[in-house]
Amino acid sequence: MGQILVRQLDDETLARLKARAKANDRSAEAEARVLLKQSLADQPADLPTLMSLVGSAPSGRTTEEIVAYVRQLRDEWER
Repeated sequence: MGQILVRQLDDETLARLKARAKANDRSAEAEARVLLKQSLADQPADLPTLMSLVGSAPSGRTTEEIVAYVRQLRDEWER
């Protein structure tokens, strides 16, 4: 099974997750798994991937340029 790490989770959200977990007699981690599973259950399995959308908008940039830009934005957001 895979793992994820959620960074920059604000204090209020974490507190609400912990309160919900306690009310459901689960750990915060177990509650987060349930919430993720429930929220994604209604999503179609064939959602387009980022790579399938690259180049779908006329920007004049190459796939490599777009991917590099997305990575740059992600890195800036994670700081």
